[in-house]
Amino acid sequence: MELLAPAGNAECLRAAVSAGADAVYLGLNEFNARRNADNFTVDAFGEACDYAHLRGVKIYVTLNVEILPNELDNAVELACKAHAAGADAFIVQDVGLAAKLGRVLPQAHLHISTQMNIHNAAGIELAARLGARRVTLARELSLAEIGELSALAGDFGMQVEVFAHGALCVCYSGQCLMSSLIGGRSANRGLCAQACRLPYELHREDMQGALPSEGEHLLSPRDLCTVDMLDQLQRAGAASLKVEGRMKSADYVHEVVGIYREVLDSRLPATDEHRSRLAEAFSRGFTTAYLTGNRGNDIMSYGRPNNRGVFVGRVVRTADGVAEVVAECDLHADDVLEFWTNRGHFTATLNGAGVAAGEVARIHVEQRTGKGDRVFRVRNAAAAYVDEPQAPRVPVRGRVELVLGRPARIMFEAGEGASYATGEARGPIVEQARTKAVSAQDVRSHVDRLGATPFVLDGAAAAEGLEVVLDDNVGIGFSQLHRLRAEALDALQEAMLAPYRERDEGCVLARASENKPNGLQPARECELVAWATNPGCARAAKRAGADFIYVPLLNFRRGQAQVAGVRQATAEQAGYPKQCVMAVPAVDHDPVDGTRELQARFDLWDYVREGKRVFVDSLAGAVRACAVGAFVEVGPHVPVTNAESLRVLADMGVRRVWLSPELTLGQIAELAAVSPVPLGLAVSGAQELMITEHCLLMSQGPCAQVCEACDRRSVAHKLVDRKGFDFPVYTDMFGRSHLYNGIELDAMAVLPDLLDIGISAIMVDTTLMDRKSASDAVGRALRARNLAMSEHRAVAKRPNTTTGHLFRGVS
Repeated sequence: MELLAPAGNAECLRAAVSAGADAVYLGLNEFNARRNADNFTVDAFGEACDYAHLRGVKIYVTLNVEILPNELDNAVELACKAHAAGADAFIVQDVGLAAKLGRVLPQAHLHISTQMNIHNAAGIELAARLGARRVTLARELSLAEIGELSALAGDFGMQVEVFAHGALCVCYSGQCLMSSLIGGRSANRGLCAQACRLPYELHREDMQGALPSEGEHLLSPRDLCTVDMLDQLQRAGAASLKVEGRMKSADYVHEVVGIYREVLDSRLPATDEHRSRLAEAFSRGFTTAYLTGNRGNDIMSYGRPNNRGVFVGRVVRTADGVAEVVAECDLHADDVLEFWTNRGHFTATLNGAGVAAGEVARIHVEQRTGKGDRVFRVRNAAAAYVDEPQAPRVPVRGRVELVLGRPARIMFEAGEGASYATGEARGPIVEQARTKAVSAQDVRSHVDRLGATPFVLDGAAAAEGLEVVLDDNVGIGFSQLHRLRAEALDALQEAMLAPYRERDEGCVLARASENKPNGLQPARECELVAWATNPGCARAAKRAGADFIYVPLLNFRRGQAQVAGVRQATAEQAGYPKQCVMAVPAVDHDPVDGTRELQARFDLWDYVREGKRVFVDSLAGAVRACAVGAFVEVGPHVPVTNAESLRVLADMGVRRVWLSPELTLGQIAELAAVSPVPLGLAVSGAQELMITEHCLLMSQGPCAQVCEACDRRSVAHKLVDRKGFDFPVYTDMFGRSHLYNGIELDAMAVLPDLLDIGISAIMVDTTLMDRKSASDAVGRALRARNLAMSEHRAVAKRPNTTTGHLFRGVS
């Protein structure tokens, strides 16, 4: 298995390579999901590629963000430059960028980012259609699911990559709008503000005050650690193990990658020492997440959202700004220690000499601490990475030939098999010594000086890696040997990098010549759609004038009786209006052993039929529904933010696209001007911020995890943040939680502009409404639509609502 390491800067790259990474992923200054990392300029990236490739390490470039309408050509140009500089692969989220790279840079290797939310077989098929070589799977999968998907990927000639260690997102990757809608910093654009790490309270609508919990960080997961599961991941078919951490330090990268390298190479189980070192590198507490099918509270770090470190002892005495701690392990000078007091946490550095286990450490502190307070080490100075720009050096074997009457020759070789390379340099004809002849030891002592280069002679002693063929009585200047050595090493380096040097940018952007659709005309008709999650709101919306009622299939399922796996009632009998449009959710796991989908014996796809209208909220769902021949509409959980993505969906057979809520009015206009398919937009009601595999209602305590019959689900819940803002929580029949913005969307005031642009369908989401509110909202939308179409006038925006990103955009 490949060990894939993160690098947020050049030092972290060197740390990863020194620790034994097989490949490193990093971002350039644009279009990557860690824009707050140092990242790499194009020039610095070329140097990074040379450094890594000389040492047999691959470089993958992250282009794993949504690409906005005016950015696509720039993103492709950047990819072309990176490919010419040596990129081994590109990690891509945006389906439009993936498709365009496949056309204009087909020689590049495409890896699908976890941000594309691939978690089922249809997603693997999508990746294959895009020409991908690898898929980074969603982190919410079990080992059984990984096994199924890796086998399928192999049938398509692809690999699967899985996250092995590091921070977890509580939300399905690529589906989170929380940071975006709260503060305008989009996780899908590389600027996540980590709102999930903040404190929240869980409330029930029918009770006063917060529900009890083990802590206040109700959206903060522990860190993933699979060091004890590497054999199982390999048996499941994972080709690459990915370490998270492009925002982490070089110390972290070197320590974590080094430990995984040790365990992989030894083929032995991880030790307690390995686990302790991993915890000390950085830990919010460890979990294996969903790999074993677990979805309970031990995935979460309710108590604190940041590094826990390793327990080193308790305070036994304080006086004059000095805390005394009996050390339970060896402490080192410059260790960073964190004190946990009843007034909060603070850190202090151990100055002076180290302290052995069992001895008393005297630590100067600037804040109050008391007897019994716990102390944790959050940085082990002894494990700090020491940066050496040329490390690790590349082992080479050398040969010096000084034969009378022939040109002096120095040759170096490196690698084996396909990676074998040689470099040589020739000098003047070798002559007899006029004064003093050189010895073999003289030659070795001047040719084996490789200190300023990336190379080192292979062997325990320099003599073992350097062969000297020397005639008797040879005379040669040492400066000539130095010059030949340098030229031979330069030649070797160029030979090792030759496969990359032969590249050019390899693509020509047909900006003007590519066929562009005529785009959309001002809407003469506009469908009014109501999204309803219960029969009462569905009927109320229909009576209020909605043209279509869209119902999530998981809610459609609720209200139906089931005996021995056979449905006993239709949707109409369960109270929904006739001819509802079925909506397939954004998260749709295959019914693999252990999944809720298999346990429920309810196949969503029974309702997706040829010629029938269906709403799908994932790219994988679009692939599957189009294959059936359904009239497919793609929802806003698929981040369609550029014309190329629209083209991909149109070619797939999609008949309408509901646009991303992260687009501005101007960007919507740009897309409509070239869109080959009709466009829709949600204009009123609830806005979903997150989908989580872990049930957020479990923070009040564990449950039986019989989700469909769960009593907690029958009562409305909400999270409340520090500022008192509400975030309603709904958990579906599979135990997945859906978190909503507590401030309703209201874009009715711009409806005339949307119709002028060409938007031909609008949606009112009644998820958080009762029947009367649903009726009122749909009735208001009907009046707004009619007023906009007949008189080009708008209704006023309601107070305490938001227009989302229509005017402010995202960072």
